[in-house]
Amino acid sequence: MSHTAHIRSHRKPRSRTASTIAMRAGVAGGILSTVAVAGASAAANAAEPVTQTLELPTLTADLSAQVAQSAEATQLAAANYQLQAERDAAAAAAAKEAAKDLAAAKKAEARKKAAEEARQAAAERASRDSQRTTLAAAADTGSGSVSTSTSTSASTATGSAAAVIDFVRAQVGDAYVSGGTGPNSWDCSGLVQAAFRQVGIDLPRVSQDQSTAGTQVSLDNLQPGDILYWGGAGSAYHVAVYVGGGMFVGAQNPSTGVVEKPLSYDPPSGAVRVL
Repeated sequence: MSHTAHIRSHRKPRSRTASTIAMRAGVAGGILSTVAVAGASAAANAAEPVTQTLELPTLTADLSAQVAQSAEATQLAAANYQLQAERDAAAAAAAKEAAKDLAAAKKAEARKKAAEEARQAAAERASRDSQRTTLAAAADTGSGSVSTSTSTSASTATGSAAAVIDFVRAQVGDAYVSGGTGPNSWDCSGLVQAAFRQVGIDLPRVSQDQSTAGTQVSLDNLQPGDILYWGGAGSAYHVAVYVGGGMFVGAQNPSTGVVEKPLSYDPPSGAVRVL
């Protein structure tokens, strides 16, 4: 308990006047009236439906421009794709047409080449037939000097010529194979090249070059070991080795293989001497 609790207060009791009480009663009544009005207003508002309007955002000018640009870019990409597809199709068609033209050109060239080879072969056969006839006629009349001179030289083949002749004669009976270089199959120039290699002479591989490899000699002055050729010098299509006595050894064709035959069997066009 406070130490002043036993001291009596000297304040005088407040006296509530009638005017004060009336004022307070008026304030209270105003508050109650306000509350009543507010309640009535709330009830009225609750009876009425509430309607709200939502406003959607509008497109701005920048957003519209972006949409337009996107649409334009899409259209341009589609146009470019279509253009590239058309170009690819045109290129494929052009390549196909070019391939057809190339194939046709190759066929035409092959036909032309075959025709030219047939013409040359016919001309060569005609030339050989003519030479064969001339040589046979000369032999019959005794006016041919080929058989006389070669018969004499046959017995005098010595040294390198004898070695070449021995080699080609040893291959008689072997097969003819285009591009063959031995030891059991030959083509004409492969046999001649191998024969002269036995004596240390390195001849060219093909008949065209072998026909110009040495000194050109007359068919009336042949010696054993001379190279015979058919066709022109530098364009010969066949070669063989003269072995003396009017005979030659050569890889003739797939039907005969390597054979020894008389000059009258297939008269040569010319001869070269390398020994």
